Amino acid sequence: MSIASSLKICAFNVQSFGETKASNKKVMGVLLKILSRCDVCLVQEVRDSKGEVIKALVKDLNRFDKFNSYSHVESERLGRKSYKEQYVYIYRNNMLKSDRTNETQVFSREPFIVRFHSPTTLVKDFVLIGQHTSPKTAMKEIDELYAVVKEIQKKWKTENVMVLGDLNAGCSYVTIKGWKGVRLRSDPKFHWLIGDEQDTTVREKTHCAYDRIIVHGREIFSSVVPDSAQAFNFKESFRLTEAEALEVSDHFPVEVDLKPNHRYLLRHEL
Repeated sequence: MSIASSLKICAFNVQSFGETKASNKKVMGVLLKILSRCDVCLVQEVRDSKGEVIKALVKDLNRFDKFNSYSHVESERLGRKSYKEQYVYIYRNNMLKSDRTNETQVFSREPFIVRFHSPTTLVKDFVLIGQHTSPKTAMKEIDELYAVVKEIQKKWKTENVMVLGDLNAGCSYVTIKGWKGVRLRSDPKFHWLIGDEQDTTVREKTHCAYDRIIVHGREIFSSVVPDSAQAFNFKESFRLTEAEALEVSDHFPVEVDLKPNHRYLLRHEL
């Protein structure tokens, strides 16, 4: 482990990740490269009724990245009608410990809430609230996340909260007028690290900031590495054509780095 190593938190809507995609070696190769960049990644749109693709993915990831050991924690299959999907956090268990919970709210898919303990970073404990909103009710659901954060503050007595995922927070799903009524947006205690001007979509003809990372709490906000929050353009980085990239997903992952605890890393440096 490098003394300078920060903790990279990612969120990636893998777009209908199921057996078909999991059986495509080229797609899986790209996915492994993306996931191995992250210390923890919220994977969204897992569509697998048998529950096998994530186990296989984590197994492959442990083979691919021999320097780290990965575990995962997954939600129930969520959705009000026949359409169901799961959230999964895949994380390096040599760097993080997880403690899961869930809160039922008025969402098409309830947020997936996990508390992480991180000895290697300045902020030791933080809560990740993963959310993939329904496009039709995106603004209402984003607003409702405000109440979820307040509940978490009461339950776990922590200010250090990060909301992340495909919030559909851009283009035709949001309006300037509507934003004013969204508490998560209007309350200055919430810091939107992925700005409206960013593009989290793979297609060149679209430019939308659908995927977001929002932090709440002075400690975690001051622990963010400046300018580290961004969309990871894997199409460009791995020199893929648009068609090849779209086989993986129509979204780019979003990511942010948390500052390391140098004292801890010095004590444990081998």
